[in-house]
Amino acid sequence: MDHFHLRDGELYAEDVPLARIAAEVGTPVYVYSRATLERHARVFKEALTPLGDPHLAFAVKANPNLAVLRVMQREGFGADVVSGGELARALAAGMPAEDVVFSGVGKQEYELIRGLDAGIGQFNLESEEEGVELAVLAEARGLRAPCALRVNPDVDAGTHDKISTGKADNKFGVPIGEAPAIYARLSAMPGLDMRGVAVHIGSQLSDLAPLERAFEKLGGLIASLRANGLKVSHADLGGGLGVPYKAGDVMPSPAEYGAMVARVTQGWDVRLMFEPGRVIAGNAGILLTKVVRVKRGIRDPFVIVDAAMNDLARPALYGSWHDFEAVRPSNKRMTANIVGPICETGDTFAMGRDIEGVEAGDLAVFRTAGAYGATMASSYNSRGFVAEVMVDGDKYAVVADRILPEEITAAERVPAWL
Repeated sequence: MDHFHLRDGELYAEDVPLARIAAEVGTPVYVYSRATLERHARVFKEALTPLGDPHLAFAVKANPNLAVLRVMQREGFGADVVSGGELARALAAGMPAEDVVFSGVGKQEYELIRGLDAGIGQFNLESEEEGVELAVLAEARGLRAPCALRVNPDVDAGTHDKISTGKADNKFGVPIGEAPAIYARLSAMPGLDMRGVAVHIGSQLSDLAPLERAFEKLGGLIASLRANGLKVSHADLGGGLGVPYKAGDVMPSPAEYGAMVARVTQGWDVRLMFEPGRVIAGNAGILLTKVVRVKRGIRDPFVIVDAAMNDLARPALYGSWHDFEAVRPSNKRMTANIVGPICETGDTFAMGRDIEGVEAGDLAVFRTAGAYGATMASSYNSRGFVAEVMVDGDKYAVVADRILPEEITAAERVPAWL
């Protein structure tokens, strides 16, 4: 459920007409619903109630906007970060350092130091080499860094290849067969407090079976580590639950997910950790756009909108579907190709799509754009960065200014010798 709905023939975000936002802020613009973020956060938390006191960390990469993070902080979520920049954002949003989990395969020395200096709650180590480097940095500061070892369970998540993270040839984690020896060696290092294991097999998962297989393997690993006299007090199960992007999509509910986790992890005697992102933010945002013109095509007309692949990259990157809806439906239908203005054929949102009839000047939205939308934007074709808005009941606020092309140009320099 989300809070974008038709009222008197016009699409609203909560109690604010989207046409008002377009008139006052301009297009394209991302619009987030606070009520939807809060509802999804609470539904996810409630689904995990049987697990005792799980640690919940919002996956900042899904949507790092400070206002979004503040909503998550107020709902009791920490942060799962994958860069020093995301760490800074989480702290700026008020998330306690001890509730931050630092993941990612390429943490650089300065980022490890930032995490140590901030006193974050856990480093998810992606390799033995990373652990050794962190141990040296921590020991030099008189610290013991709390760590989990991320393992690669060699489980195919059944998702898009570019967002699969748990197969043997993916770059994430250490092979699960090598994990006991690596965990033992890292546990012996004075700068590390090895306290658990972590797993994450991919994003936009539509089936719980691969997750269950991965968790069963993790449970076997925990038993093996303890049999060797090693401490395991935490198990990070990552995130990855998918969301429906179009009618007919059937995704596991948080309640179904929670029941599966409770069954598989029974007897583990650990504090479970979770890192949801898309499942909370995805349907809490839309990309509001305007039709520039409708151009005749050989078979179907091209609906050219002012949003582009630099604003919403998922269709160009993954061939992803986003529902396209008119802000003021015409009660007419048309089959069209929906494209942006960028000089590249990849700037295509849909081909041969059955949509509501639209004309030049009409407003429309791309649905389910609250996760992996604005955060993946670029300035390709010397376009600016889109603005972001959050709605709260009958009011809204701009939570990220539009960055104009001339502002980007102003940050560049031509050397004197040119």
